[in-house]
Amino acid sequence: MHYDVGVSQLDYDKSRAIYKQIIEDFQKQLVRGELGPGDKVPSQREYAQKVRVNPNTVQRAYQELERTGMVETVRGQGTFIQADEVMICGIRQQMADNLLDHFLEEMSSLGYSENEIQAKLTRRWTLIKEARIDD
Repeated sequence: MHYDVGVSQLDYDKSRAIYKQIIEDFQKQLVRGELGPGDKVPSQREYAQKVRVNPNTVQRAYQELERTGMVETVRGQGTFIQADEVMICGIRQQMADNLLDHFLEEMSSLGYSENEIQAKLTRRWTLIKEARIDD
């Protein structure tokens, strides 16, 4: 049994609900392939102790994860990842959309036009690809 599955070090953003950040952490681990269907996640108590948050906060996150079908709790056995590839793809797409929305809002607030944003993205992507080739 691997108790670190589903537990990562979280740097909590005080402006957002912790239970939502816990959910997002599980989603990131799913999308990255660190968690997969059938993996057992820590008990609520274990998780709360490891990340040093109130067990009620973890309970709320787990309840939401169960409500969405991402996990299933089997009485007497534990909580397991139930997300399938379709769900994981949907989560990945939603996370990407959220990041892009935030990025575009911030760039617009800095006064960048659509064309300037596109040009900046193209230049940065080219630099990133070149840096990967050099490595």
